[in-house]
Amino acid sequence: MAQAAPAGGPLSILEPGCPIRVEHDRRRRQFTVRLNGCHDKAVLLYEYVGKRIVDLQHTEVPDAYRGRGIAKHLAKAALDFVVEEDLKAHLTCWYIQKYVKENPLPQYLERLQS
Repeated sequence: MAQAAPAGGPLSILEPGCPIRVEHDRRRRQFTVRLNGCHDKAVLLYEYVGKRIVDLQHTEVPDAYRGRGIAKHLAKAALDFVVEEDLKAHLTCWYIQKYVKENPLPQYLERLQS
């Protein structure tokens, strides 16, 4: 039996059958997940603070989509980018700090800058 959508909120994160897909916009220095078609989006913002150092600054998921694991996808994509590009990361965003504590992978830990 299908569930009714919560009042004021969508039933699913994305269109049915669509996995969560993180997009990386290097020019705008952000990772995004489009939600509910393309009307809403979750975002993780970063800035270069040195030649090979990025500051993962802020993660934001719209209220109606929180608690569904979207921020985890953004955090993983950003940290994987740091690893793939052989960068160092400063973690201003509290959520990314929490993600690293919960996922203390060596490839992430060795690239952290305090």
